[in-house]
Amino acid sequence: MLKKAMIMAAGVGSRLEPLSSVVPKPLVPLANMPTMDILVKHLISFGIKDIIANTYHKADAIQEHYRKNSFGANIQFIKEVELSGTAGGVKKCQFFFNEGDDFIIMSGDGLTDINIEEAYKSHKKSNAIVTIVAKDVDHKEVSKYGIIVPDKNGFVESFQEKPSLEEAKSNLANTGIYIFNYEIFKFIPENTFYDFAKNVFPAIMENGLKINTYIHTGYWSDIGSLDVYHQSNIDLLNHVINTYKPLVVKSQNGQYTLGENVQFNGKFVIESDCIIGNNCVFGNNITIKNSIIWDNVKIMDNVNIENSIILSDTVIENSVKNQIISEEKLKEHLITV
Repeated sequence: MLKKAMIMAAGVGSRLEPLSSVVPKPLVPLANMPTMDILVKHLISFGIKDIIANTYHKADAIQEHYRKNSFGANIQFIKEVELSGTAGGVKKCQFFFNEGDDFIIMSGDGLTDINIEEAYKSHKKSNAIVTIVAKDVDHKEVSKYGIIVPDKNGFVESFQEKPSLEEAKSNLANTGIYIFNYEIFKFIPENTFYDFAKNVFPAIMENGLKINTYIHTGYWSDIGSLDVYHQSNIDLLNHVINTYKPLVVKSQNGQYTLGENVQFNGKFVIESDCIIGNNCVFGNNITIKNSIIWDNVKIMDNVNIENSIILSDTVIENSVKNQIISEEKLKEHLITV
């Protein structure tokens, strides 16, 4: 079985602002658990306890988080001064891996229940130095992804980068989950901005080597936008994914998951799907509908929260609808979630 993994945790997460302005993208909570925590626990469940991550945006916050709780894994970090691309970031972690071994690469902002053991079996059987994990997506969504076109034996025939619906030759999206053999490092120069899709994979194929595909039939979500973030929380509430199942409480008109040390001081109504974080305090006559509330939020009396995300350490005195409200209430971004 695989012994080592790399988590790519250097992304800025601009499409997740203002969430990623408050916390680094890999630590954005999903049903009260940081996204990367879910991933680390999933790796550990397959016996992978040696993990390295590259960091950049809010790097110190990520490293401090795992200094406090590594879940029993050996988690190491590198800090990139300048972003070096997907492949360039992996190259900087070459020292962590053993010559001749295979290892897995996963994105720190991905949510998946991939069977790593089955993916690795496919990788070994293929004798390829690269296995790309692919996911069959709705044809209407192909323009959002890098698309893989496999041959009849499951090896990559060609790639299409965000093709139009008419031009797409496949519905298989590149999930950004890879299993590599150490040989991959021969195709990545040092101290160079380098990308897997644009540079490494084409070079491998030009050298006559094959790239294997493993089709993941379970859950996969790339937490790259606010609407996907919201949907991923709902998926967790509904136990669509098995990796992490939060405790769900049913109410008369909805369901929710509740963090620790939450205080209620009167009438409290939940409608639709809601997330309530740790150490929150609610006044009297409160209604929460289709919303996500992070930690340490205080909501005063007679307040309705609807279709909104309330970030940590915020005091809400008036009703909120279709907003993201960040710390100190200095930023308010009108959205519909």
